[in-house]
Amino acid sequence: MALLARVPFFRDCGLDLDALEKRCIVKRFDDGEVVLDFDDHTSDVYFLASGDVRILFRTQAGKEVIFGDMRSGQFFGELAAIDNIPRSANVTALTRAEMVIMSANIFREIVFGTPTLAERMMKVLTARTRELNARLMEQAVLDLRHRLYSELLRLSLPRPGHEGERVITPPPFHHVLAARIGCRREQVTREFTVMTDQSLVEKTRGAIILKKPQVLEQRIAEALREGE
Repeated sequence: MALLARVPFFRDCGLDLDALEKRCIVKRFDDGEVVLDFDDHTSDVYFLASGDVRILFRTQAGKEVIFGDMRSGQFFGELAAIDNIPRSANVTALTRAEMVIMSANIFREIVFGTPTLAERMMKVLTARTRELNARLMEQAVLDLRHRLYSELLRLSLPRPGHEGERVITPPPFHHVLAARIGCRREQVTREFTVMTDQSLVEKTRGAIILKKPQVLEQRIAEALREGE
């Protein structure tokens, strides 16, 4: 079975994925290996068949901000394939990963030539634009405490068997959370102490449990109204 079959983007799209994959390159990356770097003049699209990667943006002042992580089944690099502008982000493997690398020409051919994929591509770009807009508003309006609340909610999933709770597993390091919301590690640590004292979160060896996510959501909503 083609590795591309692991990517939901291609599910039931009507293409021969085995034949398509033969036109691509399959490459493995080790933990910590750079997949793409800032200003790379390449335009390939990378489909994650297995493994996780981290995406970093760099400001004009040289500060790096974690945009997010991608897992098996997701893809990245589509912007350069569309506009042929140098890469705006660094992508580094968090684990050993296997990827199908598709040239921009092939990517454009199948997306523009397959209505199902064209619609899915528009939905992917729309979702990513909405997420960027949300992050931009958070940076402009919210203080670091409420930005942390937002990031924890964004990273979390419903906790099985515990209605109303959410969980983040594996738990991100404090310096990683700080890089995601644009603050210092010590500030994140201090906020976790406060949230723990308020019984909002519980930290275990393998997870961060959001005990009262509805309270975090309410506080964010109030902060946004105050910032209007």
